[in-house]
Amino acid sequence: MSQHEHQNHDISGYWAANVRIITICLIIWALVSLGFAIWLRPMLAGIQFGGADLGFWFGQQGSILCFILLIFFYSWQMKKLEERFGVKED
Repeated sequence: MSQHEHQNHDISGYWAANVRIITICLIIWALVSLGFAIWLRPMLAGIQFGGADLGFWFGQQGSILCFILLIFFYSWQMKKLEERFGVKED
């Protein structure tokens, strides 16, 4: 196998892993922002958290905090992915 073919294989593996990480982050984000804050809110209404019901908390603060955590998670995972595939930028 030539070096060019090997690099293409690594790049396609890198992008497949990258898309998998993005998909996981989007599913978590949708579950928290849509699932907990909207669809499951009636079920969470009786649970008090932070002075409000849990569904309201997820809609107002929880989904934002989750989004921020997902940004850090994505950054951490991408750093590991770039090192594994040798595409780390200096």
